[in-house]
Amino acid sequence: MTVASVRLESRPEHKEALIAQGWAALPASYRMPEEAPTLAEAQAWCKRLAESHYENFHVGTWFLPKALRPHFYAIYAYCRVADDLGDEVGDPAQSLALLDFWGGELDACYEGQTRHPVFVALAETIRVCLIPKQPFADLLTAFRQDQTVTRYRTMLDLLAYCRYSADPVGRLVLYVCGEADEARFRFSDATCSALQLANFWQDVRGDYAKGRVYLPQEDMELYGVSDETIAAGVATPEFRDLMRLEVDFARGRFQEGIELIDMVRRDLALDVELFSRGGLEILEAIERHNYDVLSTRPAISKGAKFNLLLRAVSAKLLPSLGLGGGGQSTGKAD
Repeated sequence: MTVASVRLESRPEHKEALIAQGWAALPASYRMPEEAPTLAEAQAWCKRLAESHYENFHVGTWFLPKALRPHFYAIYAYCRVADDLGDEVGDPAQSLALLDFWGGELDACYEGQTRHPVFVALAETIRVCLIPKQPFADLLTAFRQDQTVTRYRTMLDLLAYCRYSADPVGRLVLYVCGEADEARFRFSDATCSALQLANFWQDVRGDYAKGRVYLPQEDMELYGVSDETIAAGVATPEFRDLMRLEVDFARGRFQEGIELIDMVRRDLALDVELFSRGGLEILEAIERHNYDVLSTRPAISKGAKFNLLLRAVSAKLLPSLGLGGGGQSTGKAD
């Protein structure tokens, strides 16, 4: 891995200054309130954040029981704010200080001391769904790593990063739906890592502009591709061959995770299928562009998105049309 040097002063007053500077770069609503909101106010805050930031999240939660939605809003809000602490501040030292602060608030949440709306809502989700701290803490590990690690030597190194950046999200979903166990974790991890890889392959040029290259260095060397290739923005034959390798690998990960659809309750299975098919559509979009992700960013067309949603809606409203499984577990009641 390639690690960037970020110096974070240990003096409390300096760290407090970094935190204050970091908050100033983010929406004012993210900051710690003077008084803790009520649970209803906190859940409404998380719902607004989720629905205003991510259309696909709003669509996906439609397939889940209404009673579970506040828990998904709380988890999304935790992830969204943490991600922004890492990516939207613009200064690695400030981001690291903020992420340490957020980690401290997570610890306080598990100790019954909460004031931020995210953690007031999350505390209820943790209590009801019996969620351990580790998946939340793992996500912070990934966001911290983003501040210092800019390259990954091997695919195994990259998958180790996905273990913190992507896999915890699927595990949190399984906890909320009452489907958490090691067998399901295995397939969920494969699906989440595959989604992460699909997004990486789609955003090679954009990530490079941010100083990050997620294509494994070992694979780049094997195919004769360098940072200069990416910087030039021209998909050479060697680059296209490299991308074909990585797309095939990601597709294999999706195939590893597909069994999860038959292991979970039907409403969750709809979401799993929707997002898996969405990830596979990204890979197919890359293929349609002949593996050129440098001159343009391959994206799922509006027609493909509509077809994915139509399939999922049809499966929800007409259970005989759609999934090949997804009804084995009863999970929690609607």
